[in-house]
Parts: sequence; C-alpha cells; structure tokens
Amino acid sequence: MENSDKALDTGSKRVYDVAPSEMFGEFMKTGWAPTPLTGIIQDEVIPYCVARRADLSAAFSGSRVVLPGGELKQRSNDTDYQFRPHSAFAYYTGVQGVEAQPGSVLVMEPTKEGHTPILFINPRSTRDTDAFYRDAKNGELWVGRRFTTDEAAQRYGIEVREVSELEAFLKGKTAVALHGYDEIVDAKVKKHARDEELINFVSVARLIKDEYEIREMQKAVDATHRGFSDVIRVLPAAVATPRGERVIDAAFYGRARVEGNDLGYNTIAASGSHACVLHWNRNDGEVIPGDLLLLDAGVEVDSYYTADITRTLPINGKFSPAQRALYMLVYESQKAGIEAIKAGVPFLEINRASHSVLAQGLIDMGIIKMSLEEAMDPAVGLHKRWTLHGVSHMLGMDVHDCAQARADQYRDGVLEAGMVLTVEPGLYIQLDDELFPAEYRGIGIRIEDDVLVTEDGFINLSENIPHHPDEIESWMASLR
Repeated sequence: MENSDKALDTGSKRVYDVAPSEMFGEFMKTGWAPTPLTGIIQDEVIPYCVARRADLSAAFSGSRVVLPGGELKQRSNDTDYQFRPHSAFAYYTGVQGVEAQPGSVLVMEPTKEGHTPILFINPRSTRDTDAFYRDAKNGELWVGRRFTTDEAAQRYGIEVREVSELEAFLKGKTAVALHGYDEIVDAKVKKHARDEELINFVSVARLIKDEYEIREMQKAVDATHRGFSDVIRVLPAAVATPRGERVIDAAFYGRARVEGNDLGYNTIAASGSHACVLHWNRNDGEVIPGDLLLLDAGVEVDSYYTADITRTLPINGKFSPAQRALYMLVYESQKAGIEAIKAGVPFLEINRASHSVLAQGLIDMGIIKMSLEEAMDPAVGLHKRWTLHGVSHMLGMDVHDCAQARADQYRDGVLEAGMVLTVEPGLYIQLDDELFPAEYRGIGIRIEDDVLVTEDGFINLSENIPHHPDEIESWMASLR
C-alpha cells in the first residue's frame, strides 16, 4: 500500500491525514497489556426488556424481526451529529446512553418456542488489527473502548455477534423490519407485508409505561427541575449579554449533559414576544427585565426517557398585572385539563376541558363576543386564534411518544393507567393583534406538566416545579 492520503481513507473522508509507515504498523502491534473488563453487571432495565421481547415475539410468531439501532447522521463533511439510537432498538435491547453504538441491529430469530434475540454490534477494536488506531469512525483510540461480543452478552443478557456477520446472516432470508435506518438492513431485507404492522406495534407498545419507565421519567423531570433553577440563576447574566436567550439555552444544556444523555428536544428559550412563536428555538434574542421568559425544555436521561416541561417566568422576578391576568387564565385552563385525567376518559377530553376555560376567559375579557357553547363548536373555535395547539401528547422515549399509533389507539382513544402525557395549554397574543388592548400584546404564556394516568385519577410527576405565579415569584427570589 502506498504512503498517500487516500491510503488512510476509512470512510470518514479525512483526506488530510497521511498513512503511517509499514514499520509504524508493526510497532503498533507490540507492547500492549491485556485489558479485559471485569465486574460487568446487567442494568435494572434488562428484565423489563426480556418481557418486552416476549410480547414482540408473541405478536410476530414465526416471523424474523429486525430492529436497527440506526447509523451516524452527517453534520458536515467528516463530522457527525451525536449518535442516539432508534427508540424501539433501545426499548427492546436495554442498550442505553454512551453504550449505544451506530450500526447495531437486533434480530429476533424465530424458533419453535418463539424467538432467539441476537444483538449485532461493532465490537471493540482489538490490538491484533490496525483498526484501533486507524479507523476514525470506530477505532478505540478515536472513539473510545467498546464492549467485546462476550462483554456485551454479559451486559445485555442475550447472544451477541459482530455486525460484520450481519450481511451474510440476513442474505436470502425474509424478515419484518424497520426500514430507513440501516444500509445493510435496507439492502438485504426486502419490504414485508407486515412492516407497517411492526412500526405500529413498537410505537403502541410504549403507550403503557412499566415501573422502570415511570421511575426514569420521574428522574428526567427532577433533573429538568434543577435545569430550570439553573436558568433562573443565570437570568442576570442573560439580561447583561447580547443574545441573552443563548445564555439560558446554554445553562439548561449544561444540566442535561451533566445529569443525562442530552436534551430531549431543542430548548425553547423565548423571551418577550418570541414566546408567541410556538417552536422558537433560534434563541438569539435579548432578555429584557419586565418581559416574560417562556422556557420549554426537557432533560433526556441515559435511558432516553425525557421530560417535557414549560414554565413562563417574569425576567425581573415579578409579574405585571397584565401578565398575571393572562397567566392565571392559562393556569386555570391547565388545572382543568389535569383534573380531567382518569383511566377510561377520552384522550381528547383533556383538550376540551382546557380549551373551555381559555375560551370562557376570552369571552369574559370581551375578546370573543359569543357564548361558550358557540365558541366551542368545532365549526367555530375562534379561541384557537390565541391557543393554536393541542393541549396534550404522549411522552416517553420520544418527546412526542407513540407517534405511529393509529388515531383510534391514541388521539381518538381513551386514557389507560400507565400512560404518561403532557398537559400544556397556552395563550399567545401577537404584537400586532389589535383585538387585544396594548398592554397584553406580545405576551405568550404556556404551562406544561408531565402527568401519569392512574386508575382513579393522575399523578403529576412535575408537581414540585412551581407553577402558580406566587410560587414562581418565591422560587425566583430564593435563587437570586
């Protein structure tokens, strides 16, 4: 092999590197001590994964099932976004946090008794090859140590093979699979009549959370609470800094990385009238005393479960009369939505309960000039000019969890004990909205909590994060 830039091409387009000499290659094979991992234990999620795979096996009896973890996504040239596996892959394998590696695939191989799970991974690059120092995508000196197949088998409690064997393993076999996430799977596994059924199944399976999931979601909520406190502490710096919303964004991101895997979604740090942009995440605006800050953010813990919390905070620590009046309308709206939650209640009842309060409030203010019954008629719904979005969605491994469920299973279905969902009414008065008096224009308010459905009601997982305006003012004063 000639000593040229191309000689070191490992698929990462590092054309600026120069290949090492042959003597260097021989030298790198010598002088290494064995470093096996000891004391490997299984995470508490593994027994839950066994039960989840049993349900998957029963639903697809006799069929091979392939769940890819996904591949790296290119950010620019030879840099990639941080890897995060497909939620279904993590749900059924228990591969979490920094242990997740691109290119991994779970295969449920059918047997007479059900299925044998086989996890295909890109294992540790051992010292008997040159990959550990030359492969910029997978080499140990580039990306860190990975499990060997034996170590991974101990950790996850299933058979583990090298992903280099996957192509031959799948050749000529039919399978039900998730497509669009792995090149090998897409190339070797033809589309199957039950693929759509699989997409639906692995999404609906997460509608009802088990005990482990509920604990992880509480952990995510508690970390998010601390992240919101971090934001309150940096508000003076945000006020003093151009593009102060970035200070807020950075403070919460720091908490997400310290206590979790990452953000559950892009943080919305919307100051002033930016709060009227529902998915504002440019986060490049000024933070001005007297305005409100709408902070919509969530920590994703290492198990990939995320919180989704919104609080609207007065930047100077005190609500103005106009701000408080609108805030209390949203507060009462959210209270009505939460109190509507109970197993057996239609999912859309949360939305109806919250929007009824908002619509009545707008009627009482003289903004809407009709009865509540007329306003809530689906053929009318004028209050939606200031509310815009639905009040609730499922929450879990994905911030908008279970999104591949059918309408009858989710939006048009009924609540069941074990579901976790958000309740997040909002009121947004645009700067140029002349239907409102001037003192209300440019105010955007949303309050969002994460709620567990129980047989006889609910548990608000984020109840300890202050949400009444008096509580918020006291919270802010205690931290500043």
